[in-house]
Amino acid sequence: MNVRRSAAVLAATVAIGTATPAVAASPSPSPSLPSGLYGSGDPTYDGVWRQSLALIALYRVHAEPAAAAVDWLAGQQCESGAFPAFRANAAKACDAKLMVDTNSTAAAAQALSAVGGHGTAVTKAVTWLKSVQNKDGGWGYTPGGASDANSTSVVIGALTTQHTPVSTIRNGAKSPYDALLKLSLPCADGGAFAYQPDKKGKLRANAGATAAAVVAARGTSLLTARADTGGESTCADAPHLTPARAAANGASFLAKAVAKGGYLKSVLPGAEDQPDYGNTADAVVALAVQGGPVAAREPLAWLERNSTKWAEQNGPAAYAQLILAAEAGGADPSDFGGTDLVEQLTATGPAPVTASQDDSGTSVWWMVGAGLAAGAGIGFLLSSRNKRKQP
Repeated sequence: MNVRRSAAVLAATVAIGTATPAVAASPSPSPSLPSGLYGSGDPTYDGVWRQSLALIALYRVHAEPAAAAVDWLAGQQCESGAFPAFRANAAKACDAKLMVDTNSTAAAAQALSAVGGHGTAVTKAVTWLKSVQNKDGGWGYTPGGASDANSTSVVIGALTTQHTPVSTIRNGAKSPYDALLKLSLPCADGGAFAYQPDKKGKLRANAGATAAAVVAARGTSLLTARADTGGESTCADAPHLTPARAAANGASFLAKAVAKGGYLKSVLPGAEDQPDYGNTADAVVALAVQGGPVAAREPLAWLERNSTKWAEQNGPAAYAQLILAAEAGGADPSDFGGTDLVEQLTATGPAPVTASQDDSGTSVWWMVGAGLAAGAGIGFLLSSRNKRKQP
């Protein structure tokens, strides 16, 4: 769940001859952009993604987003149920030239499920995702693309908004978990997940893919990821690998990866010695989901000390990732290393609605949203997740 548009979007945009722009933050949206959109950077490649993460993060801190923010996201959906990364003219029907993708669709489905009142839109999005499931049970970034761990994980998160167990959603004999397990490495190679097999068919450990896959293999999502002290974080090979075992193996890899310094390093060529803030935030969520707050303590503390400038530069998706990490890891998003992450996030877009209170002081909006999440049952910012292939 990262400011994650990197490899998957880059691959897609290279195919159509364009480049991925940098995404910058500002105190308020540019007048040239829709007033309901979070962030002032070019939304061409991440508009729906960052909007979805922002709404999900607000849901996690019990803040009701402005109607304009929700309406903008809902208006991005195509008649098919799919979402593109961004379409400037929502009044114009989607056509074959508009590239829709699984990541934007899955994130939007989760966000609209959280805010409530968009059941039809969520069902249409999930129905479309099911219609483009690969024969191996997984999903690529674009329909028909080779399955990858990040895309499959965020789609699993969307599937959990429904009442059907994820393991029963199949294309032929294969479920989403089958696709994830095919990308799990043995303990001799660290127990991590690969993003995809490389050109020679070899699996290479990828920290961003591992963070996303651990959360998904645990049967949770961006909406429902919570610290769980019951899971182990040791690696053990098994004759019949299960999602739970693969999640434990992946968490073991992440724990070792952040043991020195408290953060994950970038996998971008030439930047190997630089921290990867987004993937570190995702790793916090994964470690907390698998092993509880103690397992996530060191990378979470590192983010509290070091992520301020990164979040300022990268805007709403970055703030949302940090909120999700703080929530899962047991920190206070309103005082994260001295920064109020919620305040910073909402400053990039329309101010949230003051949540109405019932007589007991409980937010009515939160009760509705929590009920939707609970009804989803069991079944992954970051996009999210860095969808990065190892070089």
